[in-house]
Amino acid sequence: MAMNGAPHPLQVHRLPQPNYIDFVRWVPPLSALDRLVAAAVFDSSSSTSALQILSVTLTQTQTQTHPADLTLQSSWPSPSRITALSLSLLRHKPLLAAATADGSIHLIAADPVDLGVDSVGSGAIHAGPVSGIDLVEGGSEIVSVGDDGRVNLVSLNESRLSHRRVFDGNGLVGFAAAKWASPAEFATGGLGFGVQWWDNRKPGGPVSQFKGNWARGTASGIVHSIDIHPSRKHTVIAGGSSGTVFAWDLRWQQQPIILSGVATGEAQAHSPLESEVWEVRYDNYMHSLNIGNISSSRILPVMTCSEDGILAVVEQDEEPIELLAEPCAINSFDIDGQNPSDVICSLEWESIAILSRP
Repeated sequence: MAMNGAPHPLQVHRLPQPNYIDFVRWVPPLSALDRLVAAAVFDSSSSTSALQILSVTLTQTQTQTHPADLTLQSSWPSPSRITALSLSLLRHKPLLAAATADGSIHLIAADPVDLGVDSVGSGAIHAGPVSGIDLVEGGSEIVSVGDDGRVNLVSLNESRLSHRRVFDGNGLVGFAAAKWASPAEFATGGLGFGVQWWDNRKPGGPVSQFKGNWARGTASGIVHSIDIHPSRKHTVIAGGSSGTVFAWDLRWQQQPIILSGVATGEAQAHSPLESEVWEVRYDNYMHSLNIGNISSSRILPVMTCSEDGILAVVEQDEEPIELLAEPCAINSFDIDGQNPSDVICSLEWESIAILSRP
């Protein structure tokens, strides 16, 4: 598996943790001096889960004797294991949505000044674990999906969460990921490398869908994660089984653009990943480096993490860039929206890694 090295040396800080880390997200700070992280943690000895707000201290050194530190600031006990996590800003304050294994959704307001948390829950709205959620940008509405085939819209009304079922597949279909494109449109992904596009103004089901069973009889595959760029809302990036990362463009819906993994027809793609791709995100840092070389029709750089412990950036028709190779799975990652050079990852071996790109 040929890979190019990163264009510049990075600093990698690996921080062992007392619990398993399911998800990590950067929390937008109120000042440039604040560095906060939300982490969904699971204690296997007590089978308890929590959402923790941690402060981050980074020191750029050559020896990295004491390169970084994470300090617990506040914690919210979850009723069951957290299965999905999303974050947005509402009136300049961080708002987190956490989905759980018992089928419930919780909205948590994190106060970055008092470092406290306040939450409201929905009760079980899915039959089984919630597999994917997304919190709309600048608001409190949540789209949630599950293996039960349900697509729900969850809203905050007078300090209570209410939900509206958009679709119910009655267990005949399953969804694993969801992402808002606008306050009225969102995409979902799931079994069979399928991606669906929904419009709240047109009820009854998805307004468009892509069925990507191209694995030639080996396995149907599943989409684990999707992302939509704010300036290119017609293109959905999806990552899933067998190291697959592809783009689905609503303007040309029949043929996906393969960035990694399995290929369609005779077209081949560079494959930096060989196992499940757990998360995908557009990488604005690499976009800014290559801004003069990216046309309006070209897919923007995408960062991925995988079960085989690879954190990489994949680009259309380019050799991938490996940022991190771990001896364990990388469960999730997040790119700092304020400082896109910084990336945080949760590692299966009960640790957090922070990468600082120059």
